[in-house]
Amino acid sequence: MGKAADIPDARRGGRGGDGRGTVRPIRRLGDPVLRTECDPVRTFDAALRRLVDDMFATMYQADGAGLAANQIGVAQQIFVYDCLDDRDRRHVGHVINPVLVVADGETLVESEGCLSLPGLRFDTPRFSHAVVEGVDVKGRPVRVEGTGYFARCLQHECGHLRGEVYIDTLSGEARREALRAIRSAPA
Repeated sequence: MGKAADIPDARRGGRGGDGRGTVRPIRRLGDPVLRTECDPVRTFDAALRRLVDDMFATMYQADGAGLAANQIGVAQQIFVYDCLDDRDRRHVGHVINPVLVVADGETLVESEGCLSLPGLRFDTPRFSHAVVEGVDVKGRPVRVEGTGYFARCLQHECGHLRGEVYIDTLSGEARREALRAIRSAPA
């Protein structure tokens, strides 16, 4: 997910935000890995923990609110997040093999960005409530529920793991405008 201007820099604490990871290059739209459906994680080991730490380090370096594994070239079903909900509660974590089990509530059209399309933001429709289920780095079940901006983040990251980018949710003139902006953006 794109820039997290609403979240203070103090957010860098917590699991994964502890400075252990290595920043990796973020793949940009046009890289085939962003359009490839990711594979489920089957091995829960030290390499997976390092990958999650690297994802947090990369997300924080880019000032993002979420990051999917394929955005750093790893086609596995993993995403990390650090963002606020509609009550200004901070949510920090990761989900492996996530399934978006609920996306409902009011449809909100708000400005959204993506670290793989730097500098571009488009009004994007998302549901105001989302629930994702999956597992953590130890294979333990997790259920994450979000509202507001956090719900938007959960939907955005799950989309990445299906090989989608947020502009895929746009239609009509909004989509045409986004595609024109992408074509004219500096490489």
